[in-house]
Amino acid sequence: MGLFDKWKPKRQEKKIDPIDLSVLGVDMHSHLLPGIDDGATSLDDSIQLIQHLQEMGYRKFITTPHIFWDMYKNTPEIIQGKLQELRAELRARQIDVEIEAAAEYYCDEHFEEEIEAGSLLTFGGNKKFVLFEISFAEENINLGRAIFNMRLAGYQPILAHPERYEFWHRSLERYQSMIDKDVLLQININSLTGQYGPNCQRITERLIDKGMVSFVGTDCHHMGHVQLTHQARQIPALKRLLECGSLRHDELM
Repeated sequence: MGLFDKWKPKRQEKKIDPIDLSVLGVDMHSHLLPGIDDGATSLDDSIQLIQHLQEMGYRKFITTPHIFWDMYKNTPEIIQGKLQELRAELRARQIDVEIEAAAEYYCDEHFEEEIEAGSLLTFGGNKKFVLFEISFAEENINLGRAIFNMRLAGYQPILAHPERYEFWHRSLERYQSMIDKDVLLQININSLTGQYGPNCQRITERLIDKGMVSFVGTDCHHMGHVQLTHQARQIPALKRLLECGSLRHDELM
């Protein structure tokens, strides 16, 4: 019997008043640095995205450009350079917002080399949080080894958008196995809107209702994601997540 045989989705719930996202305070997964991955394309683009997200209540951004060695060969130097450029523009426009940068690492050989070198970009101070993702097609064969080595090196792994890995959808136990390995789970707020399909929406709600979610991020790349984030603020499952006590955003302020 599969996950969706055991758990029937709720009748479509009535929308609620938009939630003020200042209760979260921090968006810890986004692509707001200009021109270095598939996110913001220019400084003007970055500023526009930040201002719209600010209006929904976010007070701080930990933006996480891709490091995926086959596509985005970003380094700490490139990322920090773009961060300083964006900070300068925010100051010039007198936009009062706190912004930091880390990365969203793809679990590949380069990632493992960076783990071994102890050179991963982290956030959360001495928590040493590391955001990483895996293939959407199939589970990476090196996943278990990478997690073990991260923990051995003193990093705290956070798995980005686990609800989007369809090969896990019929096994809630697979998500639990990540938690058992001391991996924290971060869902995308837009998954609650059905953006990635109904199965993704259902498993997102299931993870929320089981108290398995530690972080929620916008994964914002463009204005379409901003609009979906606005829609998600009216979805009851987000209210349940904010009230369930599993979130750890207070450790990022």
